[in-house]
Amino acid sequence: MSDTPTRDALLNALKVVIDPDLERDIVSLGFVKDVAISGGRVSARIELTTPACPAHALIRDQAVAAMGAVPGVADVSVEMTSRVRSASQPAKGQPPLPGVKNVIAVGAGKGGVGKTTVSVNLAVALAKMGARVGVLDGDIYGPNVPIMLGLSTQLTTDGKQIVPAEAHGVQVVSIGFLTKDDDAIIWRGPMLHGAIQQFFREVAWKDLDYLIVDMPPGTGDVALSLSQTVPVVGAIVVTTPQKVSLADSRRAIKMYQKLNIPTIGLVENMSFFDCPNCHHESDIFGHGGGEGLAAEQQVPFLGRLPIYQPIREGGDTGVPLVVSEPGSAAARAFAHVAQRTAAQVSIAAHKAAEANKGRIPLIQVR
Repeated sequence: MSDTPTRDALLNALKVVIDPDLERDIVSLGFVKDVAISGGRVSARIELTTPACPAHALIRDQAVAAMGAVPGVADVSVEMTSRVRSASQPAKGQPPLPGVKNVIAVGAGKGGVGKTTVSVNLAVALAKMGARVGVLDGDIYGPNVPIMLGLSTQLTTDGKQIVPAEAHGVQVVSIGFLTKDDDAIIWRGPMLHGAIQQFFREVAWKDLDYLIVDMPPGTGDVALSLSQTVPVVGAIVVTTPQKVSLADSRRAIKMYQKLNIPTIGLVENMSFFDCPNCHHESDIFGHGGGEGLAAEQQVPFLGRLPIYQPIREGGDTGVPLVVSEPGSAAARAFAHVAQRTAAQVSIAAHKAAEANKGRIPLIQVR
């Protein structure tokens, strides 16, 4: 008769399973939950740090194999779940943002590089993977998020706070809901700061894992207001491969550094044109500039996105590409960017948790 496996034996076996992003075993990371043993039948739940983990299936298969190799095990069942951790570390005197775990700014050094297109498709891609996501349209002068998400509505309140609109599983707030389509918003810095604060502090965000903030292009007041208002996990900088865009992207990265907002990734948009007839890739704006800049600035490179007509059409019709053509190569590229973004947030959350372990809480003496 074979030995009955023990919980310790199972946990010891699972130490060979490594999270590829955090580079540690799933046992020491605390991912293994609800280990159960019934004779030769064993089960466990593995709780990852994001539903967008690309190694989801690999980790499950490795866990099944590891537990199956323990003497006495005849049958293995592994349930995969996820819980996004908060990577936010509020500055002194800066309260956390209720209902939001992680704030991510999506910015660009110049206009016309597809920053809002990336913001919208990134948000919807994360939502399709199972995350709870919101988009705050921080581009006060050019609020195009409602158009790209197919929203034409007025914001309502619950009597105390603004209730976000919703489209494609994403919660949305934009100044575009409060103005006419052809209204020009001519505000000075203090008014911009007030609007940004209101959108963060007076909105009933509902249990968001990620809040994507679509920033205005360039380096200016909104980025400063953002850094002063809420704890930001990091910024994603969108660029095209051409030299002019790279120069401005370099400035954007430096701006976020000065505001103590880490750049968690760089996205190269309009990276190439894939001819639908001959399938030849044309590097219209150059080749490799974004990846080279990421290496130069020592920031993660999140991926390349193509020039693809349905991406533009989806933005115009309010149906993002990741919804209209989920199986296309372009949609897979957006999904890759979403997975890499989620991984960077998980890494930041892990580092924050490790840093907080050594801190001694203050004791109030009365």
